[in-house]
Amino acid sequence: MSLKAFVERLRSGAPPEFPQDANSLQFAQSLDSQDSIRHLRDEFILPTKASLKKRALDGTIPGKQGKQASYTHTHTHTLSLSISGSGDDEQGIYFVGNSLGAQPKAVREYVHAQLETWASVGVNGHFTDMAASPLVQWQDMAEDCANKSADLVGASPSEIVYMGTLTVNLHMLMASFYRPDDRRHKVILEWKPFPSDHYAIESQIVWHGRDPAQSMVKIEPDQGYVISTEKVLATIDAHADSTALLLLPGIQYYSGQFFDIPRITAYAKERGIVVGWDLAHAAGNVELKLHDWDVDFACWCTYKYINAGPGATAGAFVHERHGKVEYSGDGDTEAPTYRPRLAGWYGGDKRVRFNMANTFVPTPGAAGFQASNPSALDLAAVSAALSVFNKTSMRELRSKALVLTAYAEHLLDQINAEAGTPFFTIITPRDPARRGTQLSILLREGLLDGIAEALERNGVMCDKRKPDVLRVAPVPLYSRFEDVWRFMQILRGALGL
Repeated sequence: MSLKAFVERLRSGAPPEFPQDANSLQFAQSLDSQDSIRHLRDEFILPTKASLKKRALDGTIPGKQGKQASYTHTHTHTLSLSISGSGDDEQGIYFVGNSLGAQPKAVREYVHAQLETWASVGVNGHFTDMAASPLVQWQDMAEDCANKSADLVGASPSEIVYMGTLTVNLHMLMASFYRPDDRRHKVILEWKPFPSDHYAIESQIVWHGRDPAQSMVKIEPDQGYVISTEKVLATIDAHADSTALLLLPGIQYYSGQFFDIPRITAYAKERGIVVGWDLAHAAGNVELKLHDWDVDFACWCTYKYINAGPGATAGAFVHERHGKVEYSGDGDTEAPTYRPRLAGWYGGDKRVRFNMANTFVPTPGAAGFQASNPSALDLAAVSAALSVFNKTSMRELRSKALVLTAYAEHLLDQINAEAGTPFFTIITPRDPARRGTQLSILLREGLLDGIAEALERNGVMCDKRKPDVLRVAPVPLYSRFEDVWRFMQILRGALGL
């Protein structure tokens, strides 16, 4: 079966039906040869077995042995970088993009462009478009990143803003969208969110003078780790009249479950509930249509599947109806009306921002929710990472990811079948439509540390979550089917097969 046929089957909801020779290097390489976006791997610098052992900086980056790398880009910047080389120069297997994405080569070019601009023209970088630069003037960089993100999250650029970091943005948007009163004060969340989400929600409730024990509604799974859509809808029904906000993850970080965002959003909004989503593990991973799904707000980080670097500037979505700025009379003399928010100078309309007036006039759209001047250095990295996404589409990435993840699942099932007594359970949903590019493997007790050590020794990076879970994420931008096959051979060895 061709790669295209696998994609069509998985998108239609049918099982992939891998052939008997699927557990072979030749089969994996045949799928790679049909991959229309395989060239995107060359856009990234992946750690090697040698570089993973590095414990001191030496001016080298991972690459081919004994060569000098001269990365000449489409702009005039040429970066000459020493490439590390050793007998252990083989690229590692990077299956940890759900924690930190691999480094795009473009980041060095974009960051160096920002540094050269700063060194050359100083403060004028805020207002100067530099020829031969991949960057726009600094004050427009967040807007430029929003323009590059329309396909990423399924929204118009005016509904997207890059600012702050994920948890800060959750607080900023909950300050606007969580408005509890005596009737509606509850927040519906999941039982085991990423800790920062729990902290943010709990502290917002306390900030409003309420008791988290009374105002936090936690949805628990019926069994295992997956929360069914029906359980979410039943919880909404049980608390509809007293709930102010529903805030769930698009993809649950631990299990990898992809929630049914459109169905849950519509159901909650029909009952008068504001709906927000934490898309930290969904943005850049799965296809999203935030505008069409009528989501009120959403937040995401950019250092996982978007690959902008650790702690990079995060993104946020605000539906266009909430970003309106309206005037009752003459716009030059009347104060505008707009959705309440925690306001700051950089959320002010650029047309009047430098008037330095004390009347806040927000930028229409999501950009009006900014508070501070965003870091141009951070936005340079975000812009570079988004430039790689602009060479493909989320549909192409999702299509490849469906098959990559199904192939990994198939080979894992073979390992358990050969073992007789299973070594592990896959706790990520079996339905490809209900998961992203991640399989969470719950190992038998006591196996995690030994397996993690063997993987690391063989140049494999994936995420371990104690006590017994491995999270494996073959990201389609830079992962190959061959990587999946090789990972399984290393795992087999670690399990003694």
